[in-house]
This record gives sequence, structure tokens and C-alpha cells, in this order.
Amino acid sequence: MKETGDVRIDSVPLGVTEATGRVRAVAGGLLSLRTAGRLEVHERAAFLAGVRAPVDTLDLPPGAHAAPAPGGGFVVAEAARVRALAPGGATRWELPHDTWHGGHRPPRAPGAPAPDPCGRLVAVTVPTLLPEEEVARRAVALQDGPPRRGYGGDRLLLLDAGTGTVRAERPVAAVAGALALEWHAGGALLAASFRTAWYGWAGYWTEPSDDGLRILGAAADRHEVAGFVPGSARFVTLRRAEGMALDDDRYELDLHDARAATTPCPVASLDLNDLSWDVENDDFTGAHVLDGAHLLVTADWVPREGPLEHTHWLLSADALRPLGRLRYPCPVGDTVVPLGDGTWLTRDGARLRHWRLDQAFAAPAPPPRPGPVSGERAD
Repeated sequence: MKETGDVRIDSVPLGVTEATGRVRAVAGGLLSLRTAGRLEVHERAAFLAGVRAPVDTLDLPPGAHAAPAPGGGFVVAEAARVRALAPGGATRWELPHDTWHGGHRPPRAPGAPAPDPCGRLVAVTVPTLLPEEEVARRAVALQDGPPRRGYGGDRLLLLDAGTGTVRAERPVAAVAGALALEWHAGGALLAASFRTAWYGWAGYWTEPSDDGLRILGAAADRHEVAGFVPGSARFVTLRRAEGMALDDDRYELDLHDARAATTPCPVASLDLNDLSWDVENDDFTGAHVLDGAHLLVTADWVPREGPLEHTHWLLSADALRPLGRLRYPCPVGDTVVPLGDGTWLTRDGARLRHWRLDQAFAAPAPPPRPGPVSGERAD
């Protein structure tokens, strides 16, 4: 498939705006902007037009993670609690949990919370601090100075978004490492992946229900959730070469169907090294769902002639088929922010550039859905 690298697909510029910090798309036509100690929520169209008038703001405590809540306000994860704030800052509810110390660092949040897009639930992971007598035989031990602390596996919690009540709880194969929590647009499915140092990623997909949190399946070894494909129950996972073994140079994508609970195998797979001219020097850094028809994969590309460069691959979302490499009128890096409408942002220093695909690759209209995803309301 290396000849696909010679196929170039035009990216059409839509505009440029100045912004420092991390930008993410938020449901309802919003964007969030995270800087060192502040989280802002903006109207997307106004923000991309250069207007800086946030509709909500939050000053973040040190070591905290936060996410905008549907309908306004925020959910905030801190070292020893999760809390929900109303617009204006009033606390709606607070859930304390064991403190995550993180080795010799000051205590910090074990991971970011994920409110579901319907405003009913909040997914979050919390650490499990073990009693001292169990540390020597069961725990991942962290020496923070006396006393010695040891942690068991994290717990994935589903909280009632209105009250903070724990609706479901599930142990996961992680110890307060990096995590990715991705909700289906209808709020009926949750894909979750967790990374623990020296163990890599572990991924699950789950179905929240009134009587608990049902695990529908698990991803292949060391796969991280990248996102759901709109209009379906399919989602994408990415495996990076983490170098934990001498021959660990494998990058791959898998496409899963969350409703195929009895089929553990992915419905499609792609060995990303098949795209590479120089496997030992190429790296694939991220996978992003643009729309129901296209995925974008960022990579370092070594062409047959010339120096290493950043490149973006376009793949089909139905079968992970490589379509070619995106062509930009300016250099781009590996930062990509999909906006959920088939357009995306890249970063060039303090400039955010807005793009869409050439019309020849525009996503076709999705076919009529036969019905909601299991558990999803038809409205």
C-alpha cells in the first residue's frame, strides 16, 4: 500500500485564528480552551472568527482536570474529589475519594472526567489506596516519604450528573495512569482506555444501564480509544509502538463494533507500518474521526527522497482503507482537533488553522438509521 503515499488530497483552508492552549470540540457547537490554570468555553463559530468572549470560565486548582457539562457548568476532577459546578461557580455536588499522590509529585487528579453528551451521567476513574498490610503483596507501591503508599487497580465510576450518586462501578486494569474516555453521541455507549507505565494501554467498551455497567468487549493489547464513528456503534482504537520490547515497532488501527458483543475480533484492522517506507523512523502519533466516512492519522513520514516531515493520512472510516496523504498549503504538525462536522483544526505556533476536505472527498449523506443504538433514546 506504499503507493498510497503518492496520492495527495487537498485540504481546503477555511480560516485562521490566534489561540494559545489546548482546544477541544464540545457538543452543542462549542469549543473549550485550556490554558495553564484556566478552562474557557466558547461559541465555536465566534471563536473561529476571532471573538474572545467565553460563555463560561473556570479557574483550575493545581493538578486538576475539568470538562464542560452539557447545559452549562463544569465537572472537575481533583486529587481527592470529583465535583460538579453550576454556571457561576456554585457547587452542585461533591464526591470524595482516595487521594492519588503520583509518586513524589504533589497530589493530583488521577484523570479527566467525561460527562455524557445527554447530561445524564459522568464517567470518571478514581484510585484505590490499599491498607498498609496489603501494600507489600498486592499493590503498585509509591514512596512519597513516610508513610509508604500502595495502590490497587483503579475503579471506573458512572455518576448521576445531577446528584453525584454512584450509579455503577467497575474495576479496571490500570493504576492512575493516562486515560481516554469517549462517549457515543447518544450517550448509550462508553469506550474507555487506560495506560499504566510499563504495561501500556488496556481498552474496554461498555453499556451503561439502570442496573450497572456492562462490559461489552475489550480491545487488543495496548490499544487506545480514538473515538466513535458518527451514525454507528463503531469506534476506532490505535496501537503505538511503545518500545517495551526489542521488536515492538508495530503501529496499527482497529475498527470495532460495540454492538457485536459476541465477536471479540475487530471488524477491520490496518497495520500502519504497511504505509511506511522507513519503518524504523516513521511514527504514527494519533488517530482522529473526522466524520462518518473519514479518519485522519498523523505521522512522521520519511519519503523515498528528502528529510522526515509531518504528514496526515486520510483513511476510510468503514474499512480503514488508506485513501492518500493530505496536502496543505503550509506546514502542519501533529496537533489535530476534529470538530465533528468533517472539518478540523491544526496548530501553527499560536495560530489555529481551520480546514475541510476537497469536495471530491466530502462525506456522502449517511443512510437512514434503522433505529437507535441499544439503550439510546430515539429523540
